[in-house]
Amino acid sequence: MSDTPDLTPSSANELSKTSSGSFDANRIGEVKSWLASQFDAAGKDHVPDFEYTPRSISHLHNLATISQAKTQAATIIANDFRLKASEYRSQAARIREILENVGLAQEGLPANVVASSQVLANVANLLNIRDTELSSFLVAMGDVSLRKTGVEDKRAKVQKESKILLDYTRKAIARLTYLKRTLSQLEDDVAPCEAQMESWNTNLSIMISKERQYLQQYSNYKAMLTRVGYTPEISHGMLVEMAEHRKDLDKKTKPILDTLRSYQDLPPDKALAALAIEDKKRQYNAAEKYLEDVLQSALAASD
Repeated sequence: MSDTPDLTPSSANELSKTSSGSFDANRIGEVKSWLASQFDAAGKDHVPDFEYTPRSISHLHNLATISQAKTQAATIIANDFRLKASEYRSQAARIREILENVGLAQEGLPANVVASSQVLANVANLLNIRDTELSSFLVAMGDVSLRKTGVEDKRAKVQKESKILLDYTRKAIARLTYLKRTLSQLEDDVAPCEAQMESWNTNLSIMISKERQYLQQYSNYKAMLTRVGYTPEISHGMLVEMAEHRKDLDKKTKPILDTLRSYQDLPPDKALAALAIEDKKRQYNAAEKYLEDVLQSALAASD
């Protein structure tokens, strides 16, 4: 038997001693005899030649010591097993003799009894019991029942966990399938989206250019309004109100204008026509003055 030894402090000290001094002749002899026995046991005729150095001698001596110790232990155990086997054979012979004396020899028993005995022995060996007493069988069966219950509980637990894992696996597979489908759709949408993005980038450039143009126009219009005297107070509502006043004034002046136009059809009485025209001119001037007053009052109210 050969095993790798542990390098203990003692072996290290011995190694240092052998390396610093001469070879130990006794140790070399023990190593040679051990190697010869090992190779002889393996069917080899001789030990291969090698150089005996302090390190190799120390290592081989440790191997030999450990191997001899384990061989001695194995020999003791083997002798014990042989002794027990001889005792079991002697006991079997005594039991066989007793059975023969009482007429229960195996050769004289019916075949069914022998078969039943063999089954009983096999069951006892299976249950790992030393005798065939009913109590031993009951205890062994109870132990087997308990172990069976434990195994069934573990099996139920494992089945439950397996079912949960199976559900998780199915859900994971479903999600994976959905993600693959979504990925495929997204990959199909990449080209149209890229084209749309390209179009948007082009439109964005155009819009940026238009924005600059509109901002410039806005600045120009704002400067123009400033030059013409436009103020924020002139709002759309005010202009609408003034337009309504103008419509009212147009309604009031329209009959006067119509009357003036009708005078063009009068007989040619120069004096009367001149008086009528002067009267209408005064009314028209009064209407224009009223319109100017209304506009001025509207502007003053907004200020």
